[in-house]
Amino acid sequence: MLKTERLLLRKWQESDAESLFEYAKNPKIGPIAGWPPHKSVEESLHVIRNVLNGAESYAICEKENGKAIGAIELILNGHTDMTDRDDECELGYWLGQPFWGRGYVPEAVREILRHGFEDIGMRTIWCGYYDGNQKSKRLQEKVGFVYHHTCENVPVPLLNETRVGHTNRMTKEQWEKINEMQF
Repeated sequence: MLKTERLLLRKWQESDAESLFEYAKNPKIGPIAGWPPHKSVEESLHVIRNVLNGAESYAICEKENGKAIGAIELILNGHTDMTDRDDECELGYWLGQPFWGRGYVPEAVREILRHGFEDIGMRTIWCGYYDGNQKSKRLQEKVGFVYHHTCENVPVPLLNETRVGHTNRMTKEQWEKINEMQF
């Protein structure tokens, strides 16, 4: 479990299925990230068991109640197409719409970056967004990710389409400089 000032990042539990469905059914959440809105609590349970079960996959929860309100994950080698190195990974995240605008995602991302670089020894963390996802673009810039490249015709298999994908990265050295500047 990881903790920030206001959040807990903890492993997903099957008992989170109703909460996951509550936020993941919103058509403003999944499609912009490349997955369809959830259609049932059963589908959300399946996602907890089969998608949100990675070694570094966490539910974003408010400390006060522990309810899952979003997801954040460092997607390790073998489960991402952004790298084939064991000391690199991909960052993915989303947050339920009622919690937008509170600064929760930057807070969670800063902690997962710390965890990735300090605790599990990552050298580079990759992060991407699809064309039109301005919220993710701004968040990635805000926390210090640096533009790397753009790909045309990126397959989005869960939605049976292709998109333009933008890829950013942060190295451990960049992360260390950002943290030096904050203190």
